[in-house]
Amino acid sequence: MTTTILSSREFNQDTGKAKKAALQGPVFITDRGKPSYVLLTVEEYRKISGTQSNIADLLAIPETDEIEFQPPKLNLTTKVPDLS
Repeated sequence: MTTTILSSREFNQDTGKAKKAALQGPVFITDRGKPSYVLLTVEEYRKISGTQSNIADLLAIPETDEIEFQPPKLNLTTKVPDLS
């Protein structure tokens, strides 16, 4: 894993470079020499934050069409209230 440090100016001038560097590891973006932001890939962010994919993320991925999903049927009955 490679760590890259870019100034805010460098980042603004070449975001493509920052995105490519993020594939190799975190990219620290500095303001006046002090780290202020970190650029990560989504996969790396999810790994370190422990967040799981949600249903919307899964449905957006083409490979998920192979997942079987059969939600249970609800057995709902209605009752007429006694208003007397």
